[in-house]
Amino acid sequence: MGADRSYAYGAAAGLLGDLLLGDPHRMHPVAAFGRAAGRVERALWHDHRGWGTLHTLMCAGGATALGVVAARAVRPSFTGSVALTAAATWAVVGGTSLAREASAVGHALERGDLTAARARLPHLCGRDPQALDADAIARAVVESVAENTSDAVVGALVWGAVAGVPGLLGFRAVNTLDAMVGHKSPRLRRFGWASARLDDVAGWPGARLTAVLAVLAGDDPRGAVRAWRADAHLHPSPNAGPVEASFAGALGVRLGGTLSYGGRVEHRPVLNGTGRPVQVADIGRAVRLSRRVGMLALGVTVAARLTGKGRGR
Repeated sequence: MGADRSYAYGAAAGLLGDLLLGDPHRMHPVAAFGRAAGRVERALWHDHRGWGTLHTLMCAGGATALGVVAARAVRPSFTGSVALTAAATWAVVGGTSLAREASAVGHALERGDLTAARARLPHLCGRDPQALDADAIARAVVESVAENTSDAVVGALVWGAVAGVPGLLGFRAVNTLDAMVGHKSPRLRRFGWASARLDDVAGWPGARLTAVLAVLAGDDPRGAVRAWRADAHLHPSPNAGPVEASFAGALGVRLGGTLSYGGRVEHRPVLNGTGRPVQVADIGRAVRLSRRVGMLALGVTVAARLTGKGRGR
């Protein structure tokens, strides 16, 4: 039970650290992992799924193994275990940075500074901002807040509850690899296949928990459930679909539609088609919903770890 209590205290301290401090501007552990993974990619790249799978196993496996070694090293010390879990949670959770970037775009739009909003949008997502008007930028921000609430907060907490520090580091590694090589560009279509598929598997439980918590924490629980059930399966991503649909219903807005990534135009299905178009003010509402979902996720995952491990003893 001591290990479970140390995880609970550490996860709460780590999330509090993220709320108070956000991500460091320099020497972020995730950025360091990204640089290392980039070097491995350059060394291994071939237009072949097998080489991409090796890249995924080396990078994600290495991060997970590091977590295993670190957790074993501090296991005799309750204080050390709490500190390690807090540091790992703070390193992998990005809720505050997500909120800050979304709010920065929202403030620029409120000032009518479309140029500044377009310049800031790539900090959140890979959309082409130059062709977007204010409402389209606001929609992109709300969609990004929804998806990244799962990827940057809830999913990490889920895997931390399941596997402790190795789960935290492993999930962030998988999610980072997907962002780096999982997109379907001609160069990475085969090489990034394993990272994209592993991210789908790892993100599945966190996405469903995020959708459930958006129902509970949003302004319109019935609308969130209705949009989730009716539209989530229409989204090309098995994990972004439930999250974005539930956020759309909870906020009473309409998400999806035409978007552009790297010059490639996609026509995605509309989520919560009975909702109204996204407005600039909805960015703040999405950020507040994201924060509530993150806090609820901490409570749910810590409680699940404590009660689940307790019954098994």
